[in-house]
This record gives sequence, structure tokens and C-alpha cells, in this order.
Amino acid sequence: MHSQSSVLYNIFIQEARILQAKLLYFDSFSAVIFLSIFLPQASGDWLQGPYVYALYDSYGMTKHAIELLFMAGFSSSLIFGTFIASTADKYGRRLSCLLYAILYAAACVTKHFANFWILIIGRIFGGVATSILYSAFESWLVCEHNKRGFDPDLLKTIFSNAALGNSIVAIISGVVAQYSADAFGYVIPFDISIAVLVTMTICAIVCWTENYGCEKAALNLQFMDAYNWRVICLALIESLFEGTLYLFVLQWTPALSDASNDVIQHGYIFASFMVAIMIGSMIFKLFSKYQRPESFMRLVLATSVLCLATPIIWPNHAMAIFAAFVLFEICVGIFWPSMGFMRGIYIPEATRATIMNFCRIPLNVVVIIILLQNLPRQAIFQCCVIFLTFATAVQQYLYRIRTDDENEEAELSLTNMAQKTGRVTLTECANPPNGLSPASVTNQ
Repeated sequence: MHSQSSVLYNIFIQEARILQAKLLYFDSFSAVIFLSIFLPQASGDWLQGPYVYALYDSYGMTKHAIELLFMAGFSSSLIFGTFIASTADKYGRRLSCLLYAILYAAACVTKHFANFWILIIGRIFGGVATSILYSAFESWLVCEHNKRGFDPDLLKTIFSNAALGNSIVAIISGVVAQYSADAFGYVIPFDISIAVLVTMTICAIVCWTENYGCEKAALNLQFMDAYNWRVICLALIESLFEGTLYLFVLQWTPALSDASNDVIQHGYIFASFMVAIMIGSMIFKLFSKYQRPESFMRLVLATSVLCLATPIIWPNHAMAIFAAFVLFEICVGIFWPSMGFMRGIYIPEATRATIMNFCRIPLNVVVIIILLQNLPRQAIFQCCVIFLTFATAVQQYLYRIRTDDENEEAELSLTNMAQKTGRVTLTECANPPNGLSPASVTNQ
């Protein structure tokens, strides 16, 4: 008896050590291999954001010319970015990530020229790079995660840490951009971005292995993979929410400025938004311990509807609007890792980058159409409320699909168990104990 207990104890200790080793390996992969390269690469984007408009304005560009430059970026992401970023499945996800850095660095170089057409080229490069940033890195991560045999549920941990880290990187990038621009001019943050992108590109070449989707997948097969109600739901939710987020980025400054009738503290407000996103990523960790994202994202999207309805209901109440915007950013912090996890589950590995980029087409179309209309601010917020309401309804439908799938799996499991039990009973009848004949067992 003592010997059996000792053996069981040794087996338990051995399994515990194996589990601990796997978790350490996962932590190493998550923090050292992926996040240490992805987050600095993302900072290359954050460093530029605060001063793009200011730089164009300092070059004497008219408001219409600046609008055309921004429109070129969205159009480039829609037309060129979708197809170029989609080649990651065929030619390699790591190669696509390297292309992101090269294109974004080239876009930064064009910021040194006060020439409209050179700046247009830079916006085109930037639009393509943005499409790659939001698809290739995630595709590489999910493929490597699965290839190394990690538990799919651990993707939630990586996406949550990525959202949290991205918020911290955004705050640091904003501070660095602020001080460097104050000291040396608006173009310096773009030069710092080039240095970061080049450095991280070298690190990616050294540390990352290449992975692919289905290299021979035809375009019609890729569309067939996308024609799945779960994928369609994800595409709609992402397009509606992130399209709203793009519009929000353009509208929060005038909304708060008009409501306060004073000069607002852009830096402090931006920092508040980033902290809110960090809080959201931590809330995601808490929620995901008890429910799947398909469930709690219904509440998150419904809350975001109320947040962006606030400037419509109380357009002159600055504190109410600010509080609603902070709560909306918390929803953003929950949204990003939730969508990353659901994409990792529902989108086929073979054509992941392709499908993710085609899912972004409605997003860019929505933003371009809204911007072309030159709508008043109240009308834009009304559009945001409509988009988010529709996204909430689609999320509810996705939740129902997931619930039905789980019920079918449970029924199938019970059926298989019943069939297995039935086979055991028949076997016992065919081979009764104690030398009894099948007939005598039946007669008993």
C-alpha cells in the first residue's frame, strides 16, 4: 500500500513539473519571443499618431489637402493593403511583418518633404503597413502558438497582455513624441519611429521562425473559408466597432472642446484613455475566467452604445461626456483581446491573414463613406450609436450560434456514451459470467 502511494506521489510530482515547464515555456514564448518584438513594432505606429496632422499643418497644407492625405491612407488600406497583407498566408507571416516595418519606415522618410505628392506616397505606404500590422502579427502568433502545442485557452492570456502592453507603449510613445517634438520639431518623432522599426526588424529576423498558411489555397477557397456565419459575424462586429473607433478618434477633441468652452488638456485626456484601455484589458482577464467572450461581449457592446449616446443627449456637459468617453475606452480595452481570441478560434489557420484582411474591407468602406459626407458631429455620433447597436445584435446572434454548438456537442457526447454503454451490455450478454448461457441470462 505504501509502495503504491509512493508511486502515485512520484507520478503526481512528475506531471506537476512537466506542467510547470510547459507554463515557463509558454511565458518565454509570450513575453520574450512575441511581445518583446510586437510591442516595439506597434510603438512605431504610436510615435507618429500625435503629430501627423500637426506636421501637415506646419507645412502650410490646407484643411482640404490634409483631409485628402488622410483619405489616401484609408483608401490605400482598403485597395492595396487588403491584397498585399493577404499574401502573408502564401509567402510567410514573418516576411509580411518585415514588410510592415519597411513600408512604415519609408512612410516616415516622406514626412521630411513638404510636397503634397510625396506625402501622398507616404500615406499609401502607411495604409498598406496598417493592414499588415492588424493581421500578419496575429496570424504569426496563432500559428506558432498552435505549432508549439499550447492550450488554445492560453491565447486569451497573450491577447490580454498584448492589449495591456500596447496601452503602456502608447503612453510612453506619446511622452517621447511630445518631448522630442518640443525640443527638435514635429518631424523628429517620425525619425525615432524609423529607428525603432529598423531595430525590431533585425530582432524579428533573428528570433522569429517563418510560418505559412495554405500556400496553394485558391482565392475562391479562401472566400469559401470566410463564408461561415461565425466568421461573417466576427467581420461585421469588428468593422462596426473599429469603424466607430476611427470616427471617435476624429471627434472626441471637438466634442470635449465645445462642451467645456475652453482649451482642453489633450495630453492628460489621451493618457486617461490609455489607462482606461489598460483597465479594460485587466477586466477581460477577470471576465474570461468565468465566461466566454461570446457571452460578455454582449454587455460590453451594449455599454459602448450608451457611452457614445452621451454627447448626443448632453452635448454641453463636459464631465459627463469625458466620463462616457473613458468608459468607452474601457470597452475598447476589453474588445481587442476578446476579438483576438475569437479570431484565433473561428478563422481557419490556412487562410487566416487573407480572411482577416478581407474582414477589414467593410471597416475602411464605413469610415471613407462617413468622412466623404462631411456630416456634423451630432450626426456622426448618431451613426456611431447605430453601428454599435447593430454590432450588439450581431454579437447576440454569435452567442446563440456558440450556445447551439455547445448543446449539440453535449448531446453528441451523451449519445456516444449511451451507445458505448449499450455495447458493453450486449457484450456482457454475449459473454455471461460463471459459464451461464446467453439464453439463461436472458431468462433471469
